[in-house]
Amino acid sequence: MKTLTKVNSSMVHAVGYDKPKKELEVIFKTGRIWIYQDVPPKVYQNLLNSSSVGSFMINNIIDCYYEERMN
Repeated sequence: MKTLTKVNSSMVHAVGYDKPKKELEVIFKTGRIWIYQDVPPKVYQNLLNSSSVGSFMINNIIDCYYEERMN
């Protein structure tokens, strides 16, 4: 089960991670929700610890993992 964590970002509102499924859920400030598949736990931790969540998303998540828009 994912617990959403609100992040300090102009691009992302909150993120959640399902460790057994390796699924990253991202709620963008636009209201769009995306699920990223096969994201390693370390990548999720690096995202949370990043000084810029938006830049981390652009450089390390978006177009790097299979993604599915939920809404």
